Amino acid sequence: MSYGLQISASGVFAALYRQDVYANNLANLDTPGFKVDVPTSRPRECVREEDGVWQLPSNRLLERLGAGALLNANSISFAQGSLKTTGNALDVGIQGDGFFMVQDGDATRLTRDGRFTRDAQGMLVLASGGQRVLGEDGKPIRLPAGAVTIDGEGTVRSNGQAVSRLGFVDVSDRGALTKAGHGMFAASEAALKGAVPATGRMTQYAIEESAVDEVAAIMQMTSASRDVEANTAMIREHDRLLDKAINTLGRVM
Repeated sequence: MSYGLQISASGVFAALYRQDVYANNLANLDTPGFKVDVPTSRPRECVREEDGVWQLPSNRLLERLGAGALLNANSISFAQGSLKTTGNALDVGIQGDGFFMVQDGDATRLTRDGRFTRDAQGMLVLASGGQRVLGEDGKPIRLPAGAVTIDGEGTVRSNGQAVSRLGFVDVSDRGALTKAGHGMFAASEAALKGAVPATGRMTQYAIEESAVDEVAAIMQMTSASRDVEANTAMIREHDRLLDKAINTLGRVM
């Protein structure tokens, strides 16, 4: 197979994946607490270096040209989203660093989505998926009937009486967090044990909006689309050259 075809094909695949990631970011433009995914790629090593077969003959010039692109794992941008006032007493927006702690099955997850509600058992849960919100003691929070207030430190009061305090933590290595769906982040047991009190502040009657910049996301999708077109054009050109090499230069006179 043509080496140029392989390089161009890797460029198509990498650009198509970037396009998918940017499209997903744009689709979450109105998702509270959503954090932007950032696709990354790296140059592919030449075959002799990748496979460790230094003893095989090779072309030094082709090796210097590179071997195409490979995808890396996505990173996550934790840039602050703007706060939007909702008027709902159980909505809590985060300004600054920090995550709420929620119970997702047997696991503890972190989230920036502060849309809370009271379920049929009187427990404070995420409005989006029903996961129970945890207090700073790691236990679910039960809300007695009555008016609820939540101050900037996360203290939850019902009818003026303190009920609990929201579990509000931060992790030193944000790179250890992975998305777990429904606006939640999964963290390793070590990361959770090493969690520290968050430095951000909570605001009742508000939620943090998506951190997606609509204009930037559209421009990124357009750029990725152009990269797809450019690499596809290179594939067509390599195919044309192969056709000429076989049917013109290689023809028996």
